[in-house]
Amino acid sequence: MSRFGNLEFGDGAEQKIEQPLIKDAAYYLDIGERSFERGKFEQALRSYSKVLEFDPRNLQAWLGQIRMLIELGEFNEARLWADKALKIYPNDPELLAAKAVALARGGDLKGAISFSDASIESSGNTPYVWLARGDVLLACKEKRAEYCFEKAILLAGPKWIWRWLAARVQSFYEHFARALVLAQEALSLSPGEAVLWLEIGRCQLALGLASQAHRSLEQALELDPECRLADKLMTEADHVGFLRRFAGQWRRLFGK
Repeated sequence: MSRFGNLEFGDGAEQKIEQPLIKDAAYYLDIGERSFERGKFEQALRSYSKVLEFDPRNLQAWLGQIRMLIELGEFNEARLWADKALKIYPNDPELLAAKAVALARGGDLKGAISFSDASIESSGNTPYVWLARGDVLLACKEKRAEYCFEKAILLAGPKWIWRWLAARVQSFYEHFARALVLAQEALSLSPGEAVLWLEIGRCQLALGLASQAHRSLEQALELDPECRLADKLMTEADHVGFLRRFAGQWRRLFGK
């Protein structure tokens, strides 16, 4: 290639200089946040860990790492990392809230309530603090949990991700009808998100709506062809649908 190939001519020639990509803490933090929003929790966890290699005091990365461990079902590990983070930021409301969730899902309800109370007392008035409060109260089978989800969504404003996260919490506790409503609300705000179609399909399948689940999961796969969970759930939906059709034919043939 000519050495003039990278020159742009106009009112004064300027050489185009391509800036090298700097893979620093900010780079990995951005990757972590985007992976989280796509439901790629393991990838997000690795990215947040890389951030901490560059910047061990990065609060957002500490919180992200703990939340990803919770999403992946590693509740004891999440508690251990929350303890490490709280040594650096002992009064951070969102870290306290994250530890409360890890404790609640791990079965320590008394400890969970204590840390959740502390998160609110530490001027914690963020969507995550209230989402976590709802998570803890659902674990305790408290009716007041619904107020906490409403508060989290109110604070978040028209951001689809918080309705999706609330739906995931409801799904964890097998409140699939409530989760479905939240996921559909999120979808109305951002219909192009594969994770929303995935969550809707998962809830529909759990509620016995196999054909609807198939259509939702098909949308998820169209938006994210690499989503293995959507593929797996679609196979389950097809199996459930086949069994129901077979049972219906059996009843028609034999009157049972």
